[in-house]
Amino acid sequence: MQKWQQNLRLGACAVTVVCMLVGFVSMFNHLRFVFSDPLEDMSHGWLVPVFSLYVLWTQRKEIREEAGNPSVWGLLACLPCVGASLLGTRGIQVRLEQVGFIGLCMTLPWAFFGRRVAKRFVFPALFLLFTVPMTSYLDAVTIHLRLFASSTAFVLLRGFGINVVQQGTMIVSEGAHPFAVDVAEPCSGLRSIVALMALTAAYAWYTQPTWRRRAALFACSVPLAILGNVVRILSICLVAACANADFALGFYHDYSGYVVFIVAIACMVACGEVISRVCGKRKGATGTTGVPPVAAATSAAPSPAFSIFHLVLSICLCAIFLFQTQTPNPQIAEPPTVEWPKALAGYAVDDLLYCQDEKCARTFFASQMMGETNCPACKAPLDGRSLGENTILPRDTTILKRVYRSDWDVQFLVSAVISGAGKSSIHRPELCLPAQGFLMSNPTDFEVAADGSESRPYHAIQIDSPQAPTALLVYTFFNQEGVHTASHLRRIFLDTWDRSVHNRIDRWVMVTVHVSALQGFSLDRPRDRAELEKFLRRIGEVLP
Repeated sequence: MQKWQQNLRLGACAVTVVCMLVGFVSMFNHLRFVFSDPLEDMSHGWLVPVFSLYVLWTQRKEIREEAGNPSVWGLLACLPCVGASLLGTRGIQVRLEQVGFIGLCMTLPWAFFGRRVAKRFVFPALFLLFTVPMTSYLDAVTIHLRLFASSTAFVLLRGFGINVVQQGTMIVSEGAHPFAVDVAEPCSGLRSIVALMALTAAYAWYTQPTWRRRAALFACSVPLAILGNVVRILSICLVAACANADFALGFYHDYSGYVVFIVAIACMVACGEVISRVCGKRKGATGTTGVPPVAAATSAAPSPAFSIFHLVLSICLCAIFLFQTQTPNPQIAEPPTVEWPKALAGYAVDDLLYCQDEKCARTFFASQMMGETNCPACKAPLDGRSLGENTILPRDTTILKRVYRSDWDVQFLVSAVISGAGKSSIHRPELCLPAQGFLMSNPTDFEVAADGSESRPYHAIQIDSPQAPTALLVYTFFNQEGVHTASHLRRIFLDTWDRSVHNRIDRWVMVTVHVSALQGFSLDRPRDRAELEKFLRRIGEVLP
């Protein structure tokens, strides 16, 4: 390749990379906030790109030697990555934007310098996946990790002779040293799993010579992190039971994670040593990165047409990346009109009031309070929304609740959650109720048609609790466009599509109906099902 062609290719690549970084400024700003947020607990994210750049730096000689002809296939591979980044930016789906960025880190070297150089970028690019926020994305996994940690600790504590009971994800003891340890979302172990996976991936890359052995060591990181988290929860309970609950839930709770993490790292090193002994010691030097050296490209010098290819590729990609920075502010749609009737023939109507004190947290019927605005037990203010709803949900979230009791003494607690501009107003009940000790089973999809209108889809789940008879939870979604669905996945897809393509933030409404009765409530009983469908038809008449 002639000197001017090399300079043109390097210049085009450099300009493209700069424009790509400019195009992803919003993503970088969001990650900067995430890495600094104590609730996300992703401080390891600052080190991930540093390590990726270090891996590339150690391979700089091989990258120069293996630079070959540009690849049309690499260019074609860039297109879906660019599409993902555009959809992620316009749809405010940062994770999708990150996937597009990581894909471009692998496909751009392929397009400019060929397949051999692209191989050198695969591991550093994939390592950036550890910067993707996983806490809210893996809520379904989080609840199972919390239940596993609390259940395992509960069994072991009972084996040690400590009298404890388990209530969902909480372990409670009323012995000589009473305590209540709740395995909350930050203690699920998911964050330590991600951090240990990143550390193990880096350690395996430099200590294991083959991809198979690296994968084996990497797979050990998950059970090691789960085991470490179980040991931490168990140790907190033991300290609380044998010493002092305040010390266990205070100082020891805050610093026990470091000790467990050190133990997990020691186990990781031990696992690496076992893999090395079982698979045989490494023979011969293969370079500092553990990647076997690849012969330099021997293809013929490219013609000037390849230089034009570089120029056109750079211009097109730069234009797309700069367009990505010009995403307009989305239009926020007007919310649907929802209002629960204050009177409904055949039903007694009441409202709920929630105590705003975290320790009290009692619930009262408005008819019992006779106009009182403070909790009779702790004198804290009462509100129509629970304390959790007021503190966790975004401020622009609207919640409407009302209680209806039928002549058959069946209680229907209806709730409408109207989302705001953000995406965290609505979440599935399957993610929070198990943590409160409820067992959810028998999911059922069905439709109910109100008089003179189309059928509305619903999703029902049976709820069992040791403290109460069997109940039922029913929910459905709709938005201002008149779209009705009982699928949370379909709602997420439609919301992302409208944000990305139509530049519009939909105002989704989640309607839930909690059905309970003294003798229990089940869809398997014909009378109960008929009673539920009758109520849903009546409520459906007032919904858009």
